[in-house]
This record gives sequence, C-alpha cells and structure tokens, in this order.
Amino acid sequence: MKSADTTVFHNLGLEACGGGANLVAADVKDGKLVRIRPVHFDEHYTKEDLNYWTLEGRNGTTFEPGMKTYTPPFPLVYKRRTYSKNRVPYPMKRIDWDPQGERHPETRGTSKYVRISWDEATQIIAAEIKRVHDEYGPYSILCQADGHGESKAIHAPHGCMTRLLELCGGYTVQARNPDSWEGWYWGAKHAWGMDPVGQNTHSTNTAQDIAQNCDAMLYWGCDLETTTSAWGGQLASKLAYWFDDCGIKHIAIAPDCNYTAVVHADKWFPVYPNTDAALQLAIAYVWITEGTYDKEYIETHAIGFDWLEYYVLGSEDGEAKTPEWAEPICGIPAYRIKALARYWAKHNVSIAHCNGGSYIRAAFATEPARLEVYLLGMQGVGKPGRISMKFIEWTLFGMTSCSPIPPSKLAPSTAAAYNGWIIGSNADHMIAKCHVHKALRGESFSWYGHGTAANDRPDQFIKLDFPTDGNAGIKMLWSDNPAFTTSLNGGYEYQDALRSDNLEFYLVQAPWFEDDARFADIVLPICTKFETSDFGTDCDSGQWNAVIYEKAAIEPVGEAKSDWEAVQAVAEKLERYGDVYENVKHRMTKGKTVEQQIKEGYEACGIPAEEQDFEKFEKNQYQLIPTVENWQDMMTGLSGFAQNPDLFPLETPSGKIEYYSPSLAEHFPDDQVRGPVAHWIESGDGHDDRRTSERAKAYPFLVESNHPRWRVHAEFDDVEWFREIETCKVIGPDGYAYEPVWLNPLDAASLGIEKGDVVKVFNERGAVLGGARVTERVRTGVVYMDHGANSDVIVPGIGGLDRGGDINLICPTHTTSKNASGEVTSGYLAGVEKVDVFALAAQYPAEFGRNHYKPEYGADVRDYLIEEA
Repeated sequence: MKSADTTVFHNLGLEACGGGANLVAADVKDGKLVRIRPVHFDEHYTKEDLNYWTLEGRNGTTFEPGMKTYTPPFPLVYKRRTYSKNRVPYPMKRIDWDPQGERHPETRGTSKYVRISWDEATQIIAAEIKRVHDEYGPYSILCQADGHGESKAIHAPHGCMTRLLELCGGYTVQARNPDSWEGWYWGAKHAWGMDPVGQNTHSTNTAQDIAQNCDAMLYWGCDLETTTSAWGGQLASKLAYWFDDCGIKHIAIAPDCNYTAVVHADKWFPVYPNTDAALQLAIAYVWITEGTYDKEYIETHAIGFDWLEYYVLGSEDGEAKTPEWAEPICGIPAYRIKALARYWAKHNVSIAHCNGGSYIRAAFATEPARLEVYLLGMQGVGKPGRISMKFIEWTLFGMTSCSPIPPSKLAPSTAAAYNGWIIGSNADHMIAKCHVHKALRGESFSWYGHGTAANDRPDQFIKLDFPTDGNAGIKMLWSDNPAFTTSLNGGYEYQDALRSDNLEFYLVQAPWFEDDARFADIVLPICTKFETSDFGTDCDSGQWNAVIYEKAAIEPVGEAKSDWEAVQAVAEKLERYGDVYENVKHRMTKGKTVEQQIKEGYEACGIPAEEQDFEKFEKNQYQLIPTVENWQDMMTGLSGFAQNPDLFPLETPSGKIEYYSPSLAEHFPDDQVRGPVAHWIESGDGHDDRRTSERAKAYPFLVESNHPRWRVHAEFDDVEWFREIETCKVIGPDGYAYEPVWLNPLDAASLGIEKGDVVKVFNERGAVLGGARVTERVRTGVVYMDHGANSDVIVPGIGGLDRGGDINLICPTHTTSKNASGEVTSGYLAGVEKVDVFALAAQYPAEFGRNHYKPEYGADVRDYLIEEA
C-alpha cells in the first residue's frame, strides 16, 4: 500500500529571523501530513561529495557526522501542531471592540470574539493605520516583530508588516533582545568582547581539542539534551556521549538535576538559582590564596586583575570571598567548593553552555557571566583542553567560527528572499523589548543600548529616549509574535499594559490562539510551515549546512494566509487612500511571485555561481554545502590568543581579558550593580530576591525556570503526543492538565504537598497554578517550573491568577540592572502553597468551565468564540 503521494523537505527549527535548522522530509498523502522523518543524505550525496570528516579522541574513539539527520522530537510531532485544535480558524474581532465607538480596552483578555471576513478585517486594519497616521504619525505604530517562531523567509513570521509600514512613512519596532544570552551580552562582552552576544565565538576545532586534552567539562546551567531540540537537533547529544567515551568527567552545576546531568554528569553541584557568582568568587579565592592560578598568563593576557584580587580578598569591603562565605549563599558546602577549585587548578577544564536558566537570565546576570571569563582566564583559556564551548547555535549570525566541529565552507543566507524585519535595523525608532510595557501605557522613558542581540559592545553606552522627536508615543500594536507574557519578564504587568486606555488598537496575526493573542482586538489566521512554499536554510544542525526548496505540502488550514499574504491584503485596502499609500502593495512586493523569490534567494544565498544548479535544487529540494577544505589546519579556538595575545587579540578595547573594564568605569561611573569589576550583588536596581531578604519570609523559594523539555518557549504546549509523557503535565483532581511544579521531597513535606496536588506559585505580582511533581532532582529551597506554558488566564493583570502555569507572569518587571536592559525570568522569590481547585472553580465558574478544553491537548479556540448559530 502506498504510504505517501509526495515528499517535501523543510527546516523545522524554531529560529524565525531567516535562519534555520532541523532539515526533515515530510510525507503527504491525500492532502494531509502523515509522517515527518529524518533525511538520508546518501540518496543524493556521497561522503566524498561532502568532504566527510572524522574527529579523533582518546581511547581510540572517533566522532563522525553521519549520513542522515538527527531529528529531535519537535519536528517529528509538528503535524500535530499543524492540525491543532487551537489554530485560529478565520479572522476574529473582539466582541466589545468597536473602532467607530467604544473600544473597551479594560476587557482585553476576558472578552470573547466573533467571526469576520478577511475583507472586513483588512478594511478595519487599513482604516486604523490611516487614522493613527493622521492623528499621531507613523511612529505611533509599534511592530512586535521579533523573537522565536517558525523558520520562514518569504513568509517571515517576524516583521512582514515592517516592509509595508516603511513605505507608508515608518514605524517603531520592538528590539529583539538577547534573551538567551542576557548576562553574556550585557556582562561578558565587557570582559572578553565576543560580539555579538558575548559567548565564545572562537570555537573552531574545539570539539577535537576537548576530546583529546580536556579532563573535565563543567556543564554550567547547561541542558543540551533539552535546549538543542529546537535549534540544532541531536548531534549535540551525540557529541556529549562521545566526550563521555573519551573519559572526560562531566560536572553539572545547576539548581536542578536536568536531563543532561541525569545522563552525563559524574557530579552534580546543586547551586541555588542566581547565586553562581558567589561560587565563582570562592573558587577565585582558593586559587589566589593557594597560588594555583596561571600568574604568567594573567600578566601577559589580562588587565586589571589586581582589582579582582583586591575585592576577592576582602580588602574592598572587609569580607573575604571564602568558600565558607559562599556556602550559605550558594548552598554548596565549603569543602565541595574547595575540592572543585583544587581539581580545576590541577586539570584541563572546559565549560559547556546551552543558554537559558537562572545562570544567565536573572537579576545581575552580568556578574556570573563576567566571573566565568575571569576564571577561564585564571587557568589559561585557549590552552589545550581549556575553553568555553556551546552545544547550540553553531553558525550564530552566520559566523562559522562559532562551531566546535568542522564547519561547512559557508553559512548560506536567506537574506535576498527574507521579507521580515532585519535585527539591528531601524535603530532610530526602536524600543528595547523589556521596556515595551511602558510605551504601551503612554510613558516617556530612557535606557542605554538599543538592546538587539546583534548590536556590538559600544552600543551599550548609547542613551536612547522614548518617544523621540516630539512623537505622540504608541497608539497601535501590530504583533506577529504574541508570546511576550510566556517568554519575557513582568507578564502580569504587560497584560495590564495591553489593557491600557493609551493602546487604541491591538492587532495580532498568528497561527494559534494563544497567550497575548487573547488580548487582541483583531486576530488574523496565519499559515504554518507546510502550508506555504519558501526558501530555507539549515545551518545549525552541525552536519552540513543546507539550502532548501520548501514546497507547500498541504492547503491552508481554515482561512489561513501566510504572514506575507496577510500584509499584502492590508496593503490592498490601504491603496484606496492614495497619497503615500498609492500602489503600495506593488512597491512592497515588486510584483514578484513566491517562486521568483525562491530563485532569487537561492542565487544570492552565498553559494558560488559555479556550484549552483537551480533546476537540480528544485528537483532534489535541498543542496548541502561541503565541509571546508583543510579544516584540520584551522586555528583551534583561542589558541592563537593563548600563544600570542598581541598577534591574536580579543575584541576588547585592550585586546586582552579585562578584569577591570575601563569602558564601564568611564560610561557608568556611578553604577553600583554593574561596575568595572564583577561583584556579588545582594540587591539593587529594583531587585530584592535573595534568601536573606525580608521578602523571603513571605516568599521563601527561589524560582528556577528553564527552556522547557516538551515545548519550544510557548510553542508545542498543545501536542497530544507530548502530553502522554509523565513529565509533561500533571493531571489534577479536576481533570485539568497542569504545568508541573517540581519540589524537593523535604520542601513538599513541610508544605503538606503530595505528588499530583494542585499548588499555587505566587508573589506580590500574582499567582500561577501547577501540578506538584515531588522529586530529588531539584534542590531544597527551589521551586522549578519551565517557562512557556500556554496561559489560561483566570484574573488578568497584576495580582492576577493563571491556571495554565505561565510562570513568566510573576517574573520581575525590572531589567537585569538599571543600565542593562535584559530580561529577568529566573532566580527570583516566590511562595508555594496547596490549593483547593474545586473552591476556585466555584469562585470562577466560567474560567474553570471551558467547554471545549481537553487535557489531551489543552486549549481550544472555540472556547473564546461566540458560537455561530
């Protein structure tokens, strides 16, 4: 029996801004997606074609890329996402929002919706754009055009509307903040450069160096077995297993015994969330007092080390940063800190990361990020087996030097076919993401640094103001990324901002009716990956970079259009107003078809002309880029800097590791939180979340929130196959599938909480519900809850209640520190208590009685619609 009518190829990484990963084959039968599977490269390529590589490690071990893709779980279940019960079926308008009358912003998030036609929806949108332009000017429209999402180019899910609005006079854009790199971006860049995001960008050949020379790897807040699934597949997992086989010890440092720690770690150091800086300072103390750091290296490769020494030894504040000092702060016994420090000093030790977690997304995250660089420098970073490497983002911003394994000859780009907002552009009218709630409320404010992940270090010294040039501020929000409350900080405060009288029109275009979309005035239904044809790439899976002719597999679900088509539909309605809007659709699209744009994207992707064959590319649907020639001869990591820092300087002003940052001292002389030398910061800049705080009496737990195991940020929470897995959800006594709340058995017992109980995680900002999972995989004093659960709002706004377990709703609103506009989504205080869900159901009967909700898949868009007759 025939299993498929046709097979198409797509990337199913969730990178969004033109990049991609996770090349897959998808089988289609009778007009439906029936199977998603790995790609077997040997159908079109030989090993010789690809300049196949092999790495050599200790114990006679080798590591190879393989000849098929290592497809992770998210792509394999994507068809369930495509056919989700929560797809936006058609254009929807909030029932009590009348653009000609009462707009009722106060009921956003609680109102239901009615069906309208595409014609009516686009007429309303065009009229609102014209009205806002006439009354306030073009910069009063804020485009929420950033973040993660489906990896599309022509139908870019983040920023198609900017291409239209640019032709109509301009717009304001929400910056794409360095959300997975906050501490490194705002901190480590001032210690060792490494633009754009502050993590090591000199990683060439480091995997083989580690396999041959490294004795131990510190997995510091690193869960490669989880985080890589969306942005790079499972080659990283295979690499970690190879390191195991090479005899490398793995030491996990994190509040939770995460999935990587479970399968790889020899030791687990259960540090309290956001206390890594204390542990790092204590390690430095041991090295300084015992004379076990590389003094010659520091003298030739660093500046300002004496400032760190002065602070660590207690000369600055009278308190030496001993292991005994650190123990009550970080929760690691002093003897274990000393043992770790002494082992590290005698062995070749490297550090592994995979982004996210309390280590880098907490208040003052600049400090542990800088201290990590300090420690690496004290042990001669760049010498054999002594480096920092990532298991993810191996061609970050097109930089093949980020890859620890042999790179392809080039990282192809979709730029020529990309119709979204380009990160780092439109700098004159931009709002750093973590300050957007202020703009929605109509406030004036200032901050430093544009805050996009692409900006270089000096950008952080630029002061920006909003609004600028006498502009009226934000009156309309146009979003194709309605997941702020599940991905960023201060979620409940952001909900209140969406309900502000100042925000006159909120438009969302999205495939799914989730999270912030439920606050919109109009929602447009958008296609998923397999409903469009596109030009794609896979540059982060680690095998061979690829370009992909992504053919449409199925017809659009419901009345969905692609993002690009939706914006064109609005453009058509704007043209009737003439003037600046005249012929704007053609000016935007230049009359090009999707097929023409795919061809143009291919021709300009970076592949040399002599290696291009578009007809073959269209037939085979993908083309691989071979490994660079003579990769074995390329410089290993930071070995050049280690051997000759004058010839191979870092990207700091001095060219060396800066233990004291003259730049920070010059530009922010009064900054008590991010000073020129990294410190332990107890509180400040709006943050008071230490266990020693008075607040800890009411909120005694530190929240640990990571990238989720069974979601990608806010995506995939509706997949039935994941919900069948025990650790995905906890079924409460009311039959609702609650987000797991992980508690140590000792803490659970003290609270009278048992496995399966419904609990409330709360602080003064509000509360979220979850299902108790009692386990020793999280340390005492910590409540662990993955971010990104689909919100199910019972009471919106500050002081609110959410049934879906959206932990970001109770995050602090204040940024990393006053001069560092990063998110704070982990490492803050909260309380936990058991709740009676049946009493809550009696109090909120409508919200607890959604008719179409099913625990098997979660939310159903029909519960938010006025039923048709």
